[in-house]
Amino acid sequence: MLGDQLGRWIGALGSASPTTHRILMVESSAKLASKTWHVQRAHFVISSMRHFAKELRTEGFEVDYRKASSLSRGFHEHVSDFSPTAVVVTEPASFRGLQMVRELGCTIVRSNQFLCHYEDFADWVSGRKSFKMEDFYRWQRTRLGYLMDTSSDDPSPIGGRWNFDAENRQPPPKDGANHWPEPLIDELDDIDLAVINDISRQCHGAAPSGLWSTSRAGALRRLHHFVESLLPMFGPHEDAMTTGSWHLAHSLLSPYLNVGRLSPAEVCDAVQDAFDEGRVPIESAEGFIRQVIGWREYVWGLYWLWMPDYARENSLGASRPLPPVFSDPNRTHMRCLSSTLGDVHERAYAHHIQRLMIIGNLSLIAGIDPQQLTDWMWENFVDGAEWVMVPNVIGMSQYADGGRMATKPYASGGAYIDKMSDYCKGCRYDRKKRVGDDACPFTTLYWDFMARHEATFGRNPRVAQQVRAAFKLSDLDAVRERATEVLTALDRGEL
Repeated sequence: MLGDQLGRWIGALGSASPTTHRILMVESSAKLASKTWHVQRAHFVISSMRHFAKELRTEGFEVDYRKASSLSRGFHEHVSDFSPTAVVVTEPASFRGLQMVRELGCTIVRSNQFLCHYEDFADWVSGRKSFKMEDFYRWQRTRLGYLMDTSSDDPSPIGGRWNFDAENRQPPPKDGANHWPEPLIDELDDIDLAVINDISRQCHGAAPSGLWSTSRAGALRRLHHFVESLLPMFGPHEDAMTTGSWHLAHSLLSPYLNVGRLSPAEVCDAVQDAFDEGRVPIESAEGFIRQVIGWREYVWGLYWLWMPDYARENSLGASRPLPPVFSDPNRTHMRCLSSTLGDVHERAYAHHIQRLMIIGNLSLIAGIDPQQLTDWMWENFVDGAEWVMVPNVIGMSQYADGGRMATKPYASGGAYIDKMSDYCKGCRYDRKKRVGDDACPFTTLYWDFMARHEATFGRNPRVAQQVRAAFKLSDLDAVRERATEVLTALDRGEL
């Protein structure tokens, strides 16, 4: 069992029995040393592995939990010690992982960690001249039956609409109060503390606090807490950003889905049941289910469809190194950036709009190397994985694939951030200004970005108007000069 296959229901383990199977799990020191991991990211994975091994032993399995220099070394040591008749593995969730288990000669069992296998996704794509997430989502809804009216021979979406996204884009409440119940916190147990002791010297970031549970029971408690206390209010403010709450009504369930502590089916079933019982409005239920069976599985399918070359794409030629603020949130006066990166430091987490429109947006318009950004996000987010970060960064966030995934670059100036957050209040920069020492860096860089990439976006129907508007600015030369100053300050950690 690999470190992101920590569910009794997953693949090969689903039909295994303590009387016929021994479990091999390998904790690889090479994996820990391969990146500069946030300590909460590394702790979550390793402690979850050790807890899962304990759960399997309680069930009666003999578990060979090995600490080895690499996964392949642990594999060969196990085979040498036990001479198994066969080694069976569930398909890994990474391209390189699949190559490795093939080279090791394992018997590979089809993965069921997603509701749409990547081969089925490829079949869905096949023959289409173009495709988008909304089409995939509707196909998923229809075949899986979530929030569908099946009273006739032609199933239709409950509520008469497939998508209630328009209702789910409200800014933070005007009173600025924290309207959302606090996340659950678990007391760190002996396994957690041992992992922290083992890894803390190799990692960075604030120490684990019990926010991210490492047991199956803890994951189930968080699912129940979300459905009962947060899901009813999930939808309206899911795109909002506020200093009053880092979590809002977000589920915080993605880490558990990504390592197998929860299955997408049991999560969506719980949401469907809550809606059927009248405890959750349609816009919240639909918005959340769209994230799970729509966006999450679409990203998964694209990863397998386009890898391995996709991870290296860089269509805009972005080459700026990650600036110092990415490792020290205090290296900027930008309130939105310091707040978001501070959240990452404290909890290894930021929600999807913070990732896309603060971290990703700045990286896009500043021309930061997309491969460096992909690695940084993989290392620093508790729900990070290669399949998560490559499509989301290369395609959605940085337009590094030339528009294969997203039809426009997700770039904005300070106006969007001001609309969807309270970050601009009290910031030293003025989101309305594009030139001058107090001009918002987002606003300056946005217009510079549009002018800089005229050849790429001038004929893109979704952003061509903004490109034309950039060249109509009476102070475009001053904007470009200010953009150079902004980028120099960003590189120096003085912005």
